Amino acid sequence: MRLNIALFGVAREIVGQPSLEIETAAGQSAQGLLSELHARYPALATLSSLAVAVNNEYAADDAPLHERDEIALIPPVSGG
Repeated sequence: MRLNIALFGVAREIVGQPSLEIETAAGQSAQGLLSELHARYPALATLSSLAVAVNNEYAADDAPLHERDEIALIPPVSGG
């Protein structure tokens, strides 16, 4: 299946673009997607956390992904 993934903050900087379109196995989970992206972009694995949001809500690791889902990678946020 084809997934479109929005990237924010340092994740966008690591990948070098604001979004990704990738082909992955049908029924891929949020954690499976992260593992796949860590393999493609090893610097993502160095982040202290990287959340997956699906359809505007944080996704559990075992949440299945679907082709038309709105997916975003949300890196750690700091501020004051």
